[in-house]
Amino acid sequence: MTKWVYTFGDGQAEGNSGLKNLLGGKGANLAEMCNLGLPVPPGFTISTEVCTAFYENDRRYPLDLAAQVDAALRHVGTLTGRIFGDASNPLLVSVRSGARASMPGMMDTVLNLGLNDVTVEAMASLASNPRFAWDSYRRFITMYSNVVLDLDHHNFEDILEEFKDSKGFTLDTELSAEDWKQIVGAYKNCVQEKLGRPFPQDPHEQLWGAIGAVFGSWMNARAIKYRELHSIPESWGTAVNVQAMVFGNMGETSATGVAFTRNPSNGAKELYGEFLLNAQGEDVVAGIRTPQDITEAARIAAGSTKPSLEMSLPEAYAELVRIYGLLEKHYRDMQDLEFTVQQGKLWMLQTRNGKRTAKAALRIAVDLANEGLITREEAIQRIDPAALDQLLHPTIDPNATRVVLSTGLPASPGAATGAIVFTSEEAEQAVKEKRKVILVRVETSPEDIHGMHAAEGILTTRGGMTSHAAVVARGMGKPCVSGAGAIRIDMVSGTMTAGGRVLKRGDFITIDGSNGQVLLGEIAMLQPELSGEFGTLMGWADAFRRLRIRTNAETPLDARTAVKFGAEGIGLCRTEHMFFDGDRIIAMREMILADDEKGRRTALDKLLPMQRSDFVELFEIMRGLPVTIRLLDPPLHEFLPHEAREIQEVAEAMGTNAEKLRLRALELKESNPMLGFRGCRLAVAYPEIAEMQARAIFEAAIEAGRKSGAPVTPEIMVPLVMTKAELDLVKARIDAMAKMVGEEQGVELNYSVGTMIELPRAALKAGDIAKSAEFFSFGTNDLTQTTLGISRDDAGSFLGSYKARNILTEDPFVTLDQEGVGELVQLAAERGRRTRPDIKLGLCGEHGGDPASIAFCESVGLDYVSCSPFRVPIARLAAAQAALGKVTKAEG
Repeated sequence: MTKWVYTFGDGQAEGNSGLKNLLGGKGANLAEMCNLGLPVPPGFTISTEVCTAFYENDRRYPLDLAAQVDAALRHVGTLTGRIFGDASNPLLVSVRSGARASMPGMMDTVLNLGLNDVTVEAMASLASNPRFAWDSYRRFITMYSNVVLDLDHHNFEDILEEFKDSKGFTLDTELSAEDWKQIVGAYKNCVQEKLGRPFPQDPHEQLWGAIGAVFGSWMNARAIKYRELHSIPESWGTAVNVQAMVFGNMGETSATGVAFTRNPSNGAKELYGEFLLNAQGEDVVAGIRTPQDITEAARIAAGSTKPSLEMSLPEAYAELVRIYGLLEKHYRDMQDLEFTVQQGKLWMLQTRNGKRTAKAALRIAVDLANEGLITREEAIQRIDPAALDQLLHPTIDPNATRVVLSTGLPASPGAATGAIVFTSEEAEQAVKEKRKVILVRVETSPEDIHGMHAAEGILTTRGGMTSHAAVVARGMGKPCVSGAGAIRIDMVSGTMTAGGRVLKRGDFITIDGSNGQVLLGEIAMLQPELSGEFGTLMGWADAFRRLRIRTNAETPLDARTAVKFGAEGIGLCRTEHMFFDGDRIIAMREMILADDEKGRRTALDKLLPMQRSDFVELFEIMRGLPVTIRLLDPPLHEFLPHEAREIQEVAEAMGTNAEKLRLRALELKESNPMLGFRGCRLAVAYPEIAEMQARAIFEAAIEAGRKSGAPVTPEIMVPLVMTKAELDLVKARIDAMAKMVGEEQGVELNYSVGTMIELPRAALKAGDIAKSAEFFSFGTNDLTQTTLGISRDDAGSFLGSYKARNILTEDPFVTLDQEGVGELVQLAAERGRRTRPDIKLGLCGEHGGDPASIAFCESVGLDYVSCSPFRVPIARLAAAQAALGKVTKAEG
């Protein structure tokens, strides 16, 4: 016979903490606390396997489950000296959910189960104050009716309010046993009227109704959404925990509370929590009464006049302190505890690893390691790399009032407040006037780079998590909310309509890129603070990781930010991003629109000193660290002038006819620019472009090396190659320029030339390409697009459906598609090494900052990943975890 039910109580349990998958987190930890000899009310756990069987068999239970539940109830009755359903000495139980992953508040609970019109009288006679029994009965009817019978809470709240009003009671009036008895009668009448049947009196019917409701709640809407957000598989199911009731509402020597063994906000080593005298568990979380502080120190710090648990119930408090120390040492982590004090005796109802902020997580991990409870390797693995975003960006003051106008996608973390502007030009002008602005657009394009750089944050009404706005904002470390489709922008009137309000240019809004909210007005911010624990943990991580971490950067600000966060070089400098500002874009457009080599060289002569000065500054900031510079890779439509004013500007600069330029721009317009005239194709057709950039790089390397004293060895990357022949043509121009500059300046240049692998053919022909390439950098943004045949900018309209139907488990532009794109990366790495064993291999797409993708890079032995500056700490930690995971797997 399959064992479905596991008992615990009186210092013994059939389970333990190692059976979390079978018993769920709550059940496993209740069993473990019993085994530790802690005061735990006896009970039993119905395993997660029953939940699985329940849904696989059209919501029917295994045939032998009922007999095992009856036997477990008798066992609990023996331990408590009570009998379930007995008219004179009844056993009351709680019924709670308990999945293997903590899902606080997502599923259902029923307390005081077993009360009916007979057993309530027995409980009243057994208690010193009969009020307690009738209070518990009305609580049970409310909770059971809501959870099991699907009657909304408000039905009972209305009855209670009407009763108090009719008696002239205030909100704080303590009701008598007779008052509660009348209310219970009204509650039962409500059930009869709403459902057409009486409130169930049979305790066994009540129990199976509650068990069914808990299993049913595994598939309620909020639980499904929580699992989706936290990647919890539906197949895990939940356990059901049935436990003898202990009562915190039996008078002033009884209480209920929640505590953490360390402060979950800042990680301080202190007992942290709240309790209520003469209350049951739901009172603490419902907020009906103001909770009291557990410790006297916390009470004094809060300025509260209500007594602490330490003063009110000193013996129970001393026992709680003893248990919290024991549990933290046993579990080797901060614990989240639930407890009840019944007439002076402390009972433990739950322990679990407590949820905490990123700031607290860092401090707790470092402190536990320093206290010897965990190793440094474990400390590193305790921190979610993605959670570090909380530490690196401003956040909204949690005490601030939020008026939500709309909600979009949390595209880039952090928060920002500023005046609304609708164009990049307005944003730039605002910065000159020292005004903070939010750039509000339907969608952004590469031409908005300067405006995005100037703005405090970006809000778009279209686009997904991998849209242009999202990707660029993350790279800049700026908050972004994308896809806020309920917002309407009217460029003519200069207004934005959201949440029933019309806001005009200059009105203030706040965006929260961590949750996607768009808020009205200016809201107070908290600036990021990197604690000493941050540096300590990053140092530990660096000692264990193998992968090097570089950054994607082309501005001095990005480069300095990345170095501050521990970047070990620049893995991708996108030179086309350097040409969107002011005179630069005009010169760039001159070069593109020129109809002969002479015209192009004239424009390139203007661009050369700009490029050279940019590279000098980057080389100086990186002080000898590797810098990979990608040659020009612009889809031409991003640079072509579209408006008459822009065409006129370029015409004047070139001394030519505006109409002629307009026609030339039309000639260059492409149907599919992403696969058009870009990358190495520009250098093949117009080698003078590569020559100018190579000269700028080499002259800058010489100048920066002389200034800083740190030798510069630039890495020049040729983009979008599909054949070795393309690379050879461009590389020949680079080599020739290196020789020319070296002879002009009397130096011997050290440099390397490689390529970006971003086309499937290049991955397949990597062995051949490696004959000429000294390094590969996998451009996984475009490699994903060209492999999957999906446009990153357009994928938002259907990727949600694909994820919902499990066609794709993750957004392939956020987490690398390891089975498809990943296989191409692995194949290219293997073939490249076969040709050139010392070839340097890196990844520089958006995936370079994604922990799951970093783990893949570690598994295939890449040398480095490159990511946006604000993701460098995330990548450092993820790389260490990947290395430790690899070691653990090998040892296992």
